[in-house]
Amino acid sequence: MKATKPPEREHFLQEKEALTRLKASLEKEKPIRAMSLEPAAARIISNYQFLTAKPLLIAINIGEEELQGAGTFEAELNREYSGARCRAIALCGKLEMELAQLDEAAAAEFRADYGIKESGLERTIKMSYELSDLISFFTIVSNEVRAWSVKRGTTAVKAAGKIHSDMERGFIRAEGIGFDDLVRCGSIAEARKQGLLRLEGKDYIVKDGDIITFLFNV
Repeated sequence: MKATKPPEREHFLQEKEALTRLKASLEKEKPIRAMSLEPAAARIISNYQFLTAKPLLIAINIGEEELQGAGTFEAELNREYSGARCRAIALCGKLEMELAQLDEAAAAEFRADYGIKESGLERTIKMSYELSDLISFFTIVSNEVRAWSVKRGTTAVKAAGKIHSDMERGFIRAEGIGFDDLVRCGSIAEARKQGLLRLEGKDYIVKDGDIITFLFNV
């Protein structure tokens, strides 16, 4: 701060104030994820990549004999450990490894025998997305489908920038359809015939599962 010019000093004063508040809470063993930070303070500290500012997923490895009570055990874990952006999940690593070596039909049959609805990998990914407040949208170019992860509440223009900065800079509009609607139609061409493709502007909030084509000009 001694070396900064007066116009730059205000930013460093705000940064110092934010870090001082964090230090006081951390010394009380309170992780950053559990603190109520104002948007300005969150932006100031984002470049530091503090470990306890990140969401936390606690994975507990249980034995096959404990699978019947896994739901109750997981609920107890979450009562004890869950908090702001923190969750716990119980998985049987040995069983998951064995199921991963089977085809999907056989694996689904084994899961049903154990009362498991989805794989540990699927559950872990879903919970990680929820904790990180992420959603996915899709693009289709030349029969290639790609998924893009963005924060919930992202606008169409910012989602375009996730793909390429030129698309954000020259954004014109977005043409989109929900995943369920596309499945019912069977193809983009059929969805267009049925009038289900939506034309959205730059302020449209992207929804989880949207299939989007961005129109842009630079």
